[in-house]
Amino acid sequence: MRRSKTVRASLAAVATAAVSAGLVVLGGGAAQATPSAASAPMPPHLSAPYFETWTGQSPASVAAESGNKYLTMAFLQTDAPGSCTAYWNGDTTQPISTSVYGSDIAKIQARGGNVIPSFGGGQADGNQTELADSCTSVDAIAKVYESLVTTYGVTRIDLDIEGASVNNAAGVDRRNKAIAQVQRWAQRTGHSVQFAYTLPAAPTGLEYNSLDLLQNAVDNGARVDIVNIMTFDYWDGLDHDMAADTETAAAALHDQLGALYPSKSSAKLWNMIGIIEMPGIDDYGPNETFTTADAVTVEHWAVSKGINTLSFWALQRDNGGCPGTASAPTCSGVEQPDWYFSHAFEPFNHGRKTKPGDLPTGASSTPASAAPTARGRRM
Repeated sequence: MRRSKTVRASLAAVATAAVSAGLVVLGGGAAQATPSAASAPMPPHLSAPYFETWTGQSPASVAAESGNKYLTMAFLQTDAPGSCTAYWNGDTTQPISTSVYGSDIAKIQARGGNVIPSFGGGQADGNQTELADSCTSVDAIAKVYESLVTTYGVTRIDLDIEGASVNNAAGVDRRNKAIAQVQRWAQRTGHSVQFAYTLPAAPTGLEYNSLDLLQNAVDNGARVDIVNIMTFDYWDGLDHDMAADTETAAAALHDQLGALYPSKSSAKLWNMIGIIEMPGIDDYGPNETFTTADAVTVEHWAVSKGINTLSFWALQRDNGGCPGTASAPTCSGVEQPDWYFSHAFEPFNHGRKTKPGDLPTGASSTPASAAPTARGRRM
């Protein structure tokens, strides 16, 4: 996925939001979520599109405008290989702090939603700035994960591991050991935290290296709550029915997870699965076009199977401002009303299939909050 710049909320706004969100302001001025004030665990079914944090937009404003209750916020990474400090977009002026996105996250939580911070992404996974690739201390990696829970009151962390990171055995092992450590910490301290892995996939499911990553989690006693598969960018030169291939990829993942977790029921395996689409024409081109009709088909299928999470890359593309354009950063490349894909997936939060009345009509071609930005990297 993509990365680069972001925006910082003012301390005054953070202080106000912290009080309303049940955060405690410490003597040094930093606000932290106490276990009693932390947000509730994520529901068993949710729609959480990715929000590109480097665009300079307010996640709370875009979430409200698009009708999204949950967002996956991408990305967190280190500023250089060898570092154990994570920043939003690897920008040292954007640390994990209530002064950065604290007000926005508190507003989203006050509306009954939450955000899912995401580590990694295509660029970080390729240049060794993904946290566990960069940092060789399991304790330090775990402390970063814990800081997200205590700083923002989040209850799920996403780990987008692809490219070189999937094959970095040392990083894989450190990451999974850190997950297990955080889970023990959460149990001791009364916090709730889930971990999701976001992994590349083919229509036939996960590749062997992603399966090795999950096996390493099992071996380290790290509970993986959700496995999100990127059902786009297959790069095989074939014409794809994106909805049909989503279903076959997920069915294959269900069976692969069954081999890793033989004690789980079929229903529990389905509820470990997350799907990430790319609305419209994806990075590969028109051969891989996820249409508006596909969105409804996939949402109905997701309800019937009881999967955990629906998502797409990325919220800033959810408009029809550039018909025919492949892999545009600020529009889908297909004709659509504004926020069509958000509205098509939103009923999934309630375990309900999308109906025609849920879908927007007659909207303008470019959302007011989706100003053009420099193109970054994909997932």
